[in-house]
Amino acid sequence: MINGHGGNIFDKARDMGCEPTDILDMSSNVNPLGPMPGLMNHLHEHLEQIIALPEAGAKSIIEAFSVHHNTDSKKVLAGNGTTQLIYTLPVALKIRHALILGPTYSDYADACRMHGVDFKFALSCESVSFHHTLEAMDIKHCDAVFICNPNNPTGTLIPSETIKSLCRRYPNIRFIIDESYLPFVPEGEAKSLIRSTLPNVIVLNSMSKIFRIPGLRIGFVVAHPDIIEKICPYMLPWSVNTLAQTAVNYLMTHKQDVSEFIEKTRTYLAGERQFVMMGLETAPGIKLFPSTTSFILAKLDRLKAEAVSSHLLSYRILIRDCGNFEGLSNQFIRISLKTHDVNQILMDRLRECCENAFFG
Repeated sequence: MINGHGGNIFDKARDMGCEPTDILDMSSNVNPLGPMPGLMNHLHEHLEQIIALPEAGAKSIIEAFSVHHNTDSKKVLAGNGTTQLIYTLPVALKIRHALILGPTYSDYADACRMHGVDFKFALSCESVSFHHTLEAMDIKHCDAVFICNPNNPTGTLIPSETIKSLCRRYPNIRFIIDESYLPFVPEGEAKSLIRSTLPNVIVLNSMSKIFRIPGLRIGFVVAHPDIIEKICPYMLPWSVNTLAQTAVNYLMTHKQDVSEFIEKTRTYLAGERQFVMMGLETAPGIKLFPSTTSFILAKLDRLKAEAVSSHLLSYRILIRDCGNFEGLSNQFIRISLKTHDVNQILMDRLRECCENAFFG
């Protein structure tokens, strides 16, 4: 099994002799306001559905998703979270040489590694706050490019027109655009490539983060029908469980409620990002990078990420040590925004840790 993700509260709780719910999990990038009101009650009311198999090909939620996003259902497949789809694409599309825009989510590289795909990173750097310059990028040597947009863990966003321009410039290269965190971005719907007509664009869409239902494992891939046809033979039957399908049908048929919930989330996160950025602005030995989404990347000066993570964990606060991200180092951490009170606790303890390192 691949290791090195955030949200590992179960192992931490066992080590500390406490319950997972006793830990303030600021390592997992899920909506602090979720799940969406009404969804949990709906799932409780339909719990008896688990006594039967779900739809083998999840056709009803594919149709519901397509209607919601105003796209052709022949361009959509549903999977057991975007991670399952990430690991399916290299073998289904027979990718031989991949380029990964980093530092980014480790599963793109792990998926390539699993299927024997040669891959390289195009790494952005701290001096430009980890923004990529796609216009100057030469990618002729590869047949697929992985782009997380907005990116995890840096929080940077590439304008959709910039991505589309690159896709047009290289029509023979497939571009896999992971939009898992795009719903957190203001006007994210307008920035999405889900309705793109470009035949070499493959979009990954997640419901785990924005609706805070990662345990249900729900992900979609949207692409030209020819690409979908190539992926289909590699999709396992019943890969989307009954409750997950129930959740999608509920969410996709409550469009107004979903829209209001997402807008409320965006407004809340904008305020909390500013609150945390300003609150830690004068803390010694820590630099926070601008973010467009639900988490913030930070660089430490005199401290290492492991030491800071351990210090915070002693207070039952779990953050993401980013030392294992290609292109980062053991000086980087990622903070996922939560409720206002929890964010305040994090700031107090993090400032305390930094001040002790500088002033003893």
